[in-house]
Amino acid sequence: MQIAISTQSRKNVTAHVGKYRNFWIDDVTQGPVTDKRLLALPRNQTFHAKHHDAAATLAGINPLITGRLDNGFYPRLRERGIQSIFTAEDDPDSAGNAFLAGERVTLSIIHHNPCHDHHP
Repeated sequence: MQIAISTQSRKNVTAHVGKYRNFWIDDVTQGPVTDKRLLALPRNQTFHAKHHDAAATLAGINPLITGRLDNGFYPRLRERGIQSIFTAEDDPDSAGNAFLAGERVTLSIIHHNPCHDHHP
């Protein structure tokens, strides 16, 4: 299993994942993280730039742990089989470890920003 954690600064879990380009990818086999790498996307591959095919960016990686998604993007990820986990954790390692331990600290509010809607 591979877990993606949004982290624009490479130090903190980020909230508005659509425009950001950096994700920690944790490889997990039967328990702890076995490998960790940074996925740094080019600008034209961000979720915001690829809004019609946003989930292709993280194909094969599940779940996506982030601080927040807008309510237009959340269902598009879900349609592609990508589970979104919302966390209040600031540290990417803590967020990943909490998920693996079954401590899914989720936020019930999905931010909506009408200026970011990209529905055809």
